Amino acid sequence: MTEIQDATDAFRKDLSSSTFVRAMVETGVRPFYRTMHMTGDGEAVVEGRNVVMAGCNDYLGLSTDPRVTAAAAEALTRYGASCSGARTLNGTLPLHGELEARIADFLGTEAAAVVTTGFQANLAVAALIGRGDIVFSDMSNHASLVDGIRLGAGRRVLYPHSDTARLDTLLEQAAAAEPTAGKVLVTDGMFSMDGDLCRLPALTELAARHGARLVVDGAHDIGLLGPGGRGVAEHFGLMDRVDLFTGTLSKCFGSTGGFLAGPAHVIDYLRYSARSILFSASMPPAALAAGIAALGIAAAEPWRRRRVLALAEALRAGLRALGYDTGDSVTPVVPVLIGDATTCALMWQALLDEGVFANAVGAPAVPEGRCVIRVTVQATHSDVHLERILDAFAAAGRRVGRVPDLPAQAVAR
Repeated sequence: MTEIQDATDAFRKDLSSSTFVRAMVETGVRPFYRTMHMTGDGEAVVEGRNVVMAGCNDYLGLSTDPRVTAAAAEALTRYGASCSGARTLNGTLPLHGELEARIADFLGTEAAAVVTTGFQANLAVAALIGRGDIVFSDMSNHASLVDGIRLGAGRRVLYPHSDTARLDTLLEQAAAAEPTAGKVLVTDGMFSMDGDLCRLPALTELAARHGARLVVDGAHDIGLLGPGGRGVAEHFGLMDRVDLFTGTLSKCFGSTGGFLAGPAHVIDYLRYSARSILFSASMPPAALAAGIAALGIAAAEPWRRRRVLALAEALRAGLRALGYDTGDSVTPVVPVLIGDATTCALMWQALLDEGVFANAVGAPAVPEGRCVIRVTVQATHSDVHLERILDAFAAAGRRVGRVPDLPAQAVAR
């Protein structure tokens, strides 16, 4: 390695600038990069120990469904482990076209394009943002949307989380200052840290009034919300008011990979213009087949959506009965506000000691000083799993001083 003086070494970075990393060092708690595997029944083995898995985005419990894994295994045997090329060259299988047709049909759009990851789907949005365009982005949007917007050539304007009144003002100001600018509103459908939904009715009204396009990232809500599981747009009855959907197969559809769905001319443009599509190896065969199988199961088995949403509501009620703040969540993502990073790290460890794996989340994913334990519910969780999660929060909270020393019967069932 080249010898470079510290003052000019671009690789000289200090992780201790992160409050959560400092908390990990101070407490000896290590909540990240733990080795584990899911067992398919709402549980997991974390470094040799069986625990309740309350930190996984497999909302419908399809990633280990035998029908999904069998489809993946068959594709692996037939097509191999990888296409070893980009979609534009040798990386398009019949499975790519089948999955794209299934997604477009499911969402009622003219076309869809699948990409290697959900992150890359949101990076592809950059290709639609040219010089002279203005993008208006919710401050709580996922990092992949943030990066996609930054890669675009247009100007970026942030508005406070779900503050559509402020967004209206910003749109009016932009129209006055740059009357010829193209305008794009970009939002998560379901916010992954808070578990709340975008204010889609207000956003569609603003888009119509100000002549703006609307892009909705349905990573966490497509497959979960709405009468047919088509996401937040169907939930609000506004499927035809969204100009472009982005999404992923790694949440409700038990696989990995991303997609964009919308008008055919937009999808065709992205196929030939989005660098995250053009210059990446294509989605592998096993992931494609798993996604196709899971999409069919999710559509045919609505009980999974009903089950996971009911469990999440019961969990929120139980946590609130214990004195925890779960914010505005109305989905299987249930954030439990802890506060400072040190207490959050200790709380995470206490939960693991009680046999529950959840997610410790600090800045920049959430605001500084508002660290949360992020709990996610799966359709494959049982009522017993729910009780174990609540019991663990009661015990862990007493241990770190987050809840009073309540008797066991105070835990809501």
